Amino acid sequence: MYFTDRGLEELAQRRGEEEVTLAWLAERLREFVDEHPEFEVPIERAATWLARLDDDE
Repeated sequence: MYFTDRGLEELAQRRGEEEVTLAWLAERLREFVDEHPEFEVPIERAATWLARLDDDE
C-alpha cells in the first residue's frame, strides 16, 4: 500500500457519496497549490494525466 492510499481511502469514505464537478475539483486543487506551492508539479502532473485519459496514445 502506498502512503497516498490512506488519503485516498479517507477521501472515498468521507466524500464518496458526494457528486462534484471537475471545475469544483480544479478550484480545490488551485487552492491547495496556493497553500502548498511545493506540490505544484505533482498536482500539475495529476491534472494533466486526468485531462488526457481519453486521448489516443
